[in-house]
Amino acid sequence: MSAPFLAKWFDTLDGGSPDDILGMIAPDFRFSIVFGTGGEAARDFAGGREAMEAYLRQREKGVLTHHVLSASTVGSDELVLGQARRGGKFESTFVAAARLDDSGQVVGLMIGRSPEFDIEA
Repeated sequence: MSAPFLAKWFDTLDGGSPDDILGMIAPDFRFSIVFGTGGEAARDFAGGREAMEAYLRQREKGVLTHHVLSASTVGSDELVLGQARRGGKFESTFVAAARLDDSGQVVGLMIGRSPEFDIEA
């Protein structure tokens, strides 16, 4: 199985124009990205389009790459498990779930990541 929307999402996010993901979100889009940084530290970026724009502004660009290890689609939901890598080296394991609307845009997105757990180790 695959998750074509999330594959495109991460390819876009990793590319030269990460802000292009804004064209992939529905008008009523909501999200949460729980960004673990190690130990007990984490930050939850959450909200709608404006919050996603703020997330993109603070994000390092062209540094991390997302590598999907497994993916599935169930109805309008896509799920992936992967790794974020810096310079080709493990930085974190992540999971992502997206719910798409009838037009193929994302209405709900949940991403969690942790540098404390390497799924490939």
